Amino acid sequence: MSAIVTSLIVFACVFGGALFGMLLRAVLPVHHFDDDTKDVIKLGMGLVATMTALILGLLIASAKGSYDTQKSEVAELSAKVIFLDMTLARYGPETKEIRNLVRASMEREIDRVWPKDRARAPQFGPGGSAASPYEKVLGLSPKDDAQRSIKALAFSLMTDIRQTRWLMFVQRGSSFPMLFLVVVVSWLTMIFISFGIFAPRNATVIATLLFCALSVTTAILMILELNTPFEGLIQISPAQLRDTLSLLGQ
Repeated sequence: MSAIVTSLIVFACVFGGALFGMLLRAVLPVHHFDDDTKDVIKLGMGLVATMTALILGLLIASAKGSYDTQKSEVAELSAKVIFLDMTLARYGPETKEIRNLVRASMEREIDRVWPKDRARAPQFGPGGSAASPYEKVLGLSPKDDAQRSIKALAFSLMTDIRQTRWLMFVQRGSSFPMLFLVVVVSWLTMIFISFGIFAPRNATVIATLLFCALSVTTAILMILELNTPFEGLIQISPAQLRDTLSLLGQ
C-alpha cells in the first residue's frame, strides 16, 4: 500500500473520529457533560496525547535516521566507484575493458533503482552482471609489485562496493514496526473523538478540526515517505551517481 493511500486512510480515521464525536454529543445524556466529567476526560486525553507525541517523535526519528543512512550509502557508493575507476586507470591500459564494465554496471544499477519509466517499479537487489567486473579484476596478471598492490586495492574496493549495494538492499525495508503506526492512529482517533464530543457544532470548529487532522496526516505521510527513500514523493536523488558516470573513464 502506498504512503499516500495509507495517509488518506489515517485522515479518514482521525477526522472521522471528530465527526463521530459530534454525533455522540447529540445522543449522550446531559449529565455526561458536567464539569467533573470534562476534567477527567481532559486529563485522560492529555495523557494519551503525551504518549502519542512521544511515539510520533520516535517514528519520525527512526524514519529520518533510515533515510539519512541510505542517502549516505549512495554517496559512499559514488565515491568508491570513482576511486575504483581511478585505481584501475593507474594499473594500466589492460583494465580498460573492466572500467567499461564498471560503468555499464552502474548505468544498469541506476536504471533499476530509478527507472526512467515511472510505471516500472524499482528493483533493489544487485544485478547478476555485477560479478563480471569483479571476476575480471581477479583475472588480472600483475607484472610487478606496483600492479599487484593496485590489483589488491581494486579487489578490496569492488568487495566494498558489492557489500554497500547489498546493504542498501537489505536496509530498504520498514525502519519501524507497523504496529507503532496502528497504535498512534488509534490514539489520535480517540483524541479527536474527545474533541468532537465537547466541541460546538459550527463551521469554525469543523474547519479547525479539519486543519488539525490534515496536519497530523501530513506528519504520518512524512514518516511513510522517509521510510521508502528510493520511491515516492521524498526520495533519494540519483544525481550523485549520474555525476559519477560522467567522471568514469577520464
